[in-house]
Amino acid sequence: MKEKSIKILLADDDEADRLLFKEAFDELNVGTTVETVNDGDELMHFMQNTETENLPQILFLDINMPRKNGLECLKEIRADKKFKEVSVAIYSTSSSENDMQETFLNGANVYIHKPNDFQKLKKLLEKAIVYTNVYQDPPFNKDNFLLVAE
Repeated sequence: MKEKSIKILLADDDEADRLLFKEAFDELNVGTTVETVNDGDELMHFMQNTETENLPQILFLDINMPRKNGLECLKEIRADKKFKEVSVAIYSTSSSENDMQETFLNGANVYIHKPNDFQKLKKLLEKAIVYTNVYQDPPFNKDNFLLVAE
């Protein structure tokens, strides 16, 4: 019997980051299907036009994107019951306390500061899959919100 793959979606405007993200999951070989979108508008179009059963289980969401930023997308996603099963991992270069606080308060499951090392990226993405599944339901635990590379 074939194990069901975890559907992952990355919303990030940086093409190099999207390629590294996909490559990291390919190397991890943890049974994932990875799709990407380029910005917040494309993300929301994708989410709204996807059948509920085909939505990603985990959305990795960059905060700083053109047209519609990640925080705006997060608020829309958390306001729509259709997306209640989607775990959201903020995936950003921002280490701003304000960004972390805002995304936590608006329902993100975890916050990942993008590492600049490929091996650390792989470890963080693997950890993110576990954490977003464990910390699926509110109330979320702020102590476990920030995932850092070790």
